[in-house]
Amino acid sequence: MTDTQRPAGPTGPVSGGVGDGRDTAEAGRLKRRLLALVAGNMAGRIGALASLGVATILVARIGGPELVGAFTLVRILPGLLCQLSNAGLPAAAPYFLIRGDHDQARVRPTLAWLTVAGAVLGGTGWLALSPLLHPVFFESFGIWFTLAAAVPSFTQGFVSVGKGLLQGTDDQNGASLAIAVEEFVFLPIYLVILIGWYGPGALITGLVLADVAAAAWIARRLARRGFFAGWGRPDRRLGRTIAGYGLRGYLGQLIDLLQLRFDMALLGALAGPKVLGVYTVASKFAELVQLPGLAVNYVLYPDFAKEDRGTATRRTARLILPALAVSAAAALPLALIAGTALPWVFGDVFDDAVVPTYIRLAGVVTFGVTGLVMAYLYGVGRPGAASAGQGIGLVVVVVCGVFLIPRYGAEGAAIATSVSFVATTAALLVWFRHVQKKG
Repeated sequence: MTDTQRPAGPTGPVSGGVGDGRDTAEAGRLKRRLLALVAGNMAGRIGALASLGVATILVARIGGPELVGAFTLVRILPGLLCQLSNAGLPAAAPYFLIRGDHDQARVRPTLAWLTVAGAVLGGTGWLALSPLLHPVFFESFGIWFTLAAAVPSFTQGFVSVGKGLLQGTDDQNGASLAIAVEEFVFLPIYLVILIGWYGPGALITGLVLADVAAAAWIARRLARRGFFAGWGRPDRRLGRTIAGYGLRGYLGQLIDLLQLRFDMALLGALAGPKVLGVYTVASKFAELVQLPGLAVNYVLYPDFAKEDRGTATRRTARLILPALAVSAAAALPLALIAGTALPWVFGDVFDDAVVPTYIRLAGVVTFGVTGLVMAYLYGVGRPGAASAGQGIGLVVVVVCGVFLIPRYGAEGAAIATSVSFVATTAALLVWFRHVQKKG
């Protein structure tokens, strides 16, 4: 059955008479469901950011900007490597679990096998790269610190893929809760460690134990939903198909991480952990504006994957302006309180974070549209198009960052990232129109 032959959904045309009432009621039900899921996902993300904010404040009070910089680097760089080693599996897993095009008795064990293989590759890859990573990022902390960071490069993969598995098994509430659990569990673990151990080594230990706890929680949730029941044998050919989809989307995920964190990596390498710590506070505060866009992306991606392309296209087109308006509305109150909130919460030493925050807020307002269009492109099986759009933003942040960061420091990093956000949104909208016209 083609898209034009399908019965009109709640977002398509309806006939008169009794059907009007049924379709209107169904449209209202779907709208309420979407709002509830988005609200739940935003609550999970707010909980995660709150936990991360408390952790950052704790680290800042203990070790100042330098320890915050170490905390940031140990979270970002292993995460980048995990995305590479698991070939975009967190984004591919929902697509193959939801669509039902393959035997789920083979899909689930194949996904599990790919998860383990990706985690092992991530840990060993970090060890192989340690001689290069140490002098650039971790020289002030010692070689042992660099080597120890191989462990979170292994453990983070299980958590990131696990969230995708929850999303793919239609456990949206569980996936949203996992986002909060991942960050929250670090706090009590780190506080216990601080009883007898301070310094950067305590950070790595806390992060690793938090990954283990979060992965165990996710596995228990999956087990309750029968994810591990009725398994067949892993399928190599299916694994290659999943990896192929994941790699096409992974390029976009890597680009997204690089675009979002290239400024931090370059700033850390050029200006050191102290300046990076100040900028980290600014960027995290500004990234609160991304919450609605991230929630919409997380919730609508599985929906778009289940719908026919025509319905997904119409829904996306109608949501573009509302998505932009929501992001702009979220940025305004943050801009009003940034000048007083940041120094008050983190201390006067973080006064320099205020101006970069304003600059970041100016660019991140377009992220609501970015999240929406990304969900659409992934849902209709075009992850490569999403990656191409994000590639524009990466080129912009790299070029601008190389020119601006050495001269302007944290403010230059903020300008580079803000311009790249706008460029990414524009490029993705061009791709959306291209896919829309092809039908």
